Amino acid sequence: MESALIAFSGGADSALLVRVAHDVLGEGAVALTAVSPSLPRDELEESRRFAQAVGIRHLLVPSREMENPDYVGNPVDRCYHCKSELFRLCRAEADRLGLRWVAEGSQRDDLGDFRPGRRAAEEQGVRSPLIEAGLGKTDVREISRLLDLATWDKPAMACLASRFPAGTPITEEGLRRVEVCERFLRENGFRVVRVRLEGEGARVELDPKEIERLASGEMRGRFLALCKENGFARVALDLEGYRPAGKEAARAGLA
Repeated sequence: MESALIAFSGGADSALLVRVAHDVLGEGAVALTAVSPSLPRDELEESRRFAQAVGIRHLLVPSREMENPDYVGNPVDRCYHCKSELFRLCRAEADRLGLRWVAEGSQRDDLGDFRPGRRAAEEQGVRSPLIEAGLGKTDVREISRLLDLATWDKPAMACLASRFPAGTPITEEGLRRVEVCERFLRENGFRVVRVRLEGEGARVELDPKEIERLASGEMRGRFLALCKENGFARVALDLEGYRPAGKEAARAGLA
């Protein structure tokens, strides 16, 4: 590929891509993280630490999808509008730095989900090296483990806007409320966490093995109080547990 700018979300897939791109291309590889209200601050800090540990040049560029009414309105294909903005930023920075390609971290298993962002990548000529190499999520995790990457077993972490049901407008205040409540759960040891908006309330999805720990005892009271302080009128704990949003959409006939 000669040179490439990597769209780096901080997740396991793009982290592997960043590491290998740096190993292969050296100074010809640059990572870019788009900074917006939909990116949790903790994720931003983790991406900074990872890029620093790898040694790759890392750009933090403000993203303006919140200025796009097609994104804020939260249609079913919201992700398309978000990724279009991301890849526009990436292409502009790649051109400024004289880098030939823009690349992103989708892997083979993503092709089975409802992912409108793939259309944005295709329209803008963005490469997906993990897909091109035929690598799925299990491959990504195993290679990352062999390379001793801290992200090898990191749970999936979609952007905060994915917590809003289609048709519910995306607001900075809503994103902040979700972020605060999810941070509390992660800081208390819950690994897989989604706090999804449902009208004036919140629906909490966890790994099924962790549901009981939140549902009983002192943790329940603390979390409920935090949610109420942040404007949620009610809080429901989903006994089915976490389901990836893309597969939920497909089951609901939205794909």
